[in-house]
Amino acid sequence: MASQLTQRGALSLLFFLTPAVTPTWYAGSGYYPDESYNEVYAEEVPQAPALDYRVPRWCYTLNIQDGEATCYSPRGGNYHSSLGTRCELSCDRGFRLIGRRSVQCLPSRRWSGTAYCRQMRCHALPFITSGTYTCTNGVLLDSRCDYSCSSGYHLEGDRSRICMEDGRWSGGEPVCVDIDPPKIRCPHSREKMAEPEKLTARVYWDPPLVKDSADGTITRVTLRGPEPGSHFPEGEHVIRYTAYDRAYNRASCKFIVKVQVRRCPTLKPPQHGYLTCTSAGDNYGATCEYHCDGGYDRQGTPSRVCQSSRQWSGSPPICAPMKINVNVNSAAGLLDQFYEKQRLLIISAPDPSNRYYKMQISMLQQSTCGLDLRHVTIIELVGQPPQEVGRIREQQLSANIIEELRQFQRLTRSYFNMVLIDKQGIDRDRYMEPVTPEEIFTFIDDYLLSNQELTQRREQRDICE
Repeated sequence: MASQLTQRGALSLLFFLTPAVTPTWYAGSGYYPDESYNEVYAEEVPQAPALDYRVPRWCYTLNIQDGEATCYSPRGGNYHSSLGTRCELSCDRGFRLIGRRSVQCLPSRRWSGTAYCRQMRCHALPFITSGTYTCTNGVLLDSRCDYSCSSGYHLEGDRSRICMEDGRWSGGEPVCVDIDPPKIRCPHSREKMAEPEKLTARVYWDPPLVKDSADGTITRVTLRGPEPGSHFPEGEHVIRYTAYDRAYNRASCKFIVKVQVRRCPTLKPPQHGYLTCTSAGDNYGATCEYHCDGGYDRQGTPSRVCQSSRQWSGSPPICAPMKINVNVNSAAGLLDQFYEKQRLLIISAPDPSNRYYKMQISMLQQSTCGLDLRHVTIIELVGQPPQEVGRIREQQLSANIIEELRQFQRLTRSYFNMVLIDKQGIDRDRYMEPVTPEEIFTFIDDYLLSNQELTQRREQRDICE
């Protein structure tokens, strides 16, 4: 039994208490009887044998999984676990040593420390927004993770990261950035004719087709130009749409709206007359009406229309000198011929030798152009019955017409007097003595001209100079 304790390297002391009887003695057991005290004494186990550096396997042989032990023994290279052997511990690549790097075989037949090799790992990489990654060997050493982005996104940063020996990933975390503009497609360009009597056309179209190449989100679409359904004037108009995605990328498209106006050849006003036209005066549906100056009558079609064939309807009329019919039954019948056509200046004098009469006629004869320009016809009533004379230019008036005119316009034969009548037959001004044509013209220009006559006056301001 003493030899077994020595092999385990331990010291044991055993104590037994027995009754006072004669013990049984076993030879070689290490116990003997003491007859005096009737007690049993334990014999001390002999000490372990002396340390022996020559024992080749004093400690158990080191075997490190996924690693290596490099040992140095005092007895030489063949002694890897003898007493006093020192071993340097290391791990294979991809493993990290946990514990003592150097151990020694102790007299207790144990090594001075413990260690093991743990597989090296990097932390799990986080997922990136709008992207992903694939790794060759998970989170183990030398594993390479390649990043990629979803459609419509571009990778900014390191495309690959490698798990390094220090347990960290190489490089930095990349990001997926939406830098692709949206896809936008505008409607086709279109051409339209203006509507009759208009210089515009109402044009409609469908909104553009817009799609984001990344997350499919379009934040807004702007239009530069008129809205669909607007009236477009003649010419070409560029319509531009711009789409924006969530990353503020933008894309634009455009198309053209072309509006054409069917136009007829420009009409010329008649000689001694003028035109008034609707719309632009030469576009499809426009109507042009012919007018004659004072003292002229229109002969022919009063108006013409621009047709879709770009030709005018009818044929142009002419302005012929006004024919005054003096052979009427009453003064009213005579005056009706001037209604809305001519103004009348009726001059009355007691006889042809009247000084005022002669002065007035002399001044008016020198201003024939200004009178015609303002559509003024002169009627003279001169003398006493039965030699009294009434005339319009060279045409003579009957005595009955003369008398009715005097009564109707309250014109006396006793002295010189004169009345100005507008185109509606209304008495507008009276004169008891001669006036200059300029005074008459100023009054007519300031108070009696229609808008059309004002326009003509501006265009023909210097025609009589």
